[in-house]
Amino acid sequence: MPFECSTPAVPTVLAEDDKAKITRWDFEPGATTGWHEHAMDYAVVIMTDAVMAYEIDGQVTEKEVRAGDSYIRPKGVRHDVKNAGSTRLSFIEIEIKR
Repeated sequence: MPFECSTPAVPTVLAEDDKAKITRWDFEPGATTGWHEHAMDYAVVIMTDAVMAYEIDGQVTEKEVRAGDSYIRPKGVRHDVKNAGSTRLSFIEIEIKR
């Protein structure tokens, strides 16, 4: 079931070359990325203390994240991300081009 979205998350491309793309994502409370799938492996570094929710294969996970937390995910995982908390959520996404 898709997340209800009060407003879309805002992506800002910070740098890109033939090896990587770095994007900052900013989410107001309730904002979502919308369903998407990455064509590249990627890493995420959390910038703010917040509550992040994500849905993959019909499974919703909600968890508190802290500035400095990080994770790596392979390409091809269809998902949606939401700020499920009451404060702004921001993270840096680094996509690795091959």
